[in-house]
Amino acid sequence: MPEFRSRKALVNPELRRRGIYILPNLLTTAALFAGFYAIVQAMTDRFEQAAVAIFIAMIMDGLDGRVARLTRTQSAFGAEYDSLSDMVSFGVAPALVMFEWAMKGMGKWGWIAAFIYCVGAALRLARFNTNIEVVDKRFFQGLPSPAAAALVAGFVWVMIDLNYKGEELRWQAWALTLFAGVTMVSNFRYYSGKDINLRRSVPFIAVLAIVLFFVLVSSYPPGVLFALFLCYAFSGYVMAAWGWIRRRNSPA
Repeated sequence: MPEFRSRKALVNPELRRRGIYILPNLLTTAALFAGFYAIVQAMTDRFEQAAVAIFIAMIMDGLDGRVARLTRTQSAFGAEYDSLSDMVSFGVAPALVMFEWAMKGMGKWGWIAAFIYCVGAALRLARFNTNIEVVDKRFFQGLPSPAAAALVAGFVWVMIDLNYKGEELRWQAWALTLFAGVTMVSNFRYYSGKDINLRRSVPFIAVLAIVLFFVLVSSYPPGVLFALFLCYAFSGYVMAAWGWIRRRNSPA
């Protein structure tokens, strides 16, 4: 009977899509653990470790989808599990880290900003799951939750590295948290990179650019990562403004 079931699963692709695959879900679990670890570290006032853990969760989250596509192990279970993991790692964890680091002494203003970020991440993930078949896969609708989390974590990381305390930057942190939360539910388009095929050959200049990227990040990780994701967050606004200018100047 087990042999019969295994052969049937191999023959029927529908049964295969319902399965639970180890490798991509292990990466999703690693991302979930990193998000949970960030929460624990924030509760014990280890904010630099919490920020680094959010970046690690972002890397694991990027790998699980790529690995699932490359190994053809996508499944409905994996998609749902990934969304739940993203909500913890990129919704709850960044909001809690920023609140504990800078906004805890602001009273209701602090937790309102943290909640707006958290609900923005939840709405962003829900909209992504429901629109995944109808939107242009080359672009995200609204700032992706991993990028928003990297923006918040990068701010905490770089300011700690510059010896700033959270109380000194509470309003800057408040504004950045609101900006990230609102931008996640905006209609601005952000380049997704999903049209890049890793199984095809790439020009030498692309390999050189990747090497230069890693060299740049390794030179000063907190500052470079925060600057990159800040530019990415504003890129949606720039694209929207450029599109509006072109439509205004074009003939009717």
